[in-house]
Amino acid sequence: MDLGIKDKVALVLASSKGLGKAVAIELAKEGARVIICGTDAKALHETEAAIQSISPGNVKAFVCDITDEAQRKRLVEQSVHAFGDIEILVTNTGGPAAGGFEKFNLEDWKQLYNLMFLSAVDIILQVLPGMKKKGWGRILTITSITVKQPVDNLISSNAVRTSLVGLVKSLSNEVAALGITVNNLMPGYTNTNRLAHLVEVNPKVSEVIETIPMKRFGSPTEFAAAAAFLVSERASYITGQSLAVDGGWIKGN
Repeated sequence: MDLGIKDKVALVLASSKGLGKAVAIELAKEGARVIICGTDAKALHETEAAIQSISPGNVKAFVCDITDEAQRKRLVEQSVHAFGDIEILVTNTGGPAAGGFEKFNLEDWKQLYNLMFLSAVDIILQVLPGMKKKGWGRILTITSITVKQPVDNLISSNAVRTSLVGLVKSLSNEVAALGITVNNLMPGYTNTNRLAHLVEVNPKVSEVIETIPMKRFGSPTEFAAAAAFLVSERASYITGQSLAVDGGWIKGN
């Protein structure tokens, strides 16, 4: 299936490893020109090399801490300079620390809000004018199954990521008539370093596989396939939605 995104300019946040990396690679396979970013320069450039081997000349990598406002601004400027206006934006962050309510003080909550919510809002504000000018755009936020069904010992994710769902639904209504879609993708338990870390912190996490109807963890490539579809021309009538890629783990509709 041709997803209709060949030569589209895509910015994928936190894409040096994990789900962000998988999404960036999938978009490159579809012919998009991809900008990746992250704080780990070594991992970032390894991912850049991998994408170069798939689509030579169609990837740029920039070291960026998305919690820093000045670095976010520079990232967008570098991206536009490299490939032109951003047409596809995939917001993503590293997973927050595990823990219960009393583990986090007020300053922790401010930092978590900046990481998981404000970073996305800021970059959306910067790229939206270009999408409006072109009359075409795709915004996809990556959150977590925690926004639909809270996960024990992940209160920071349960609380803060939910705000992005409200943003997605509200913004999608504002820009739907302009050729811009805004959707949210919720990864479930997926075989990434993040999952390995959660198991290390709490070995009982590995037992959750018995609560997944498919009786296995997902793969990053399965998640990336869903992301690529939602930012494609083929998904032009899908907006304001939150899709779970979780093997059926969420109990509600």
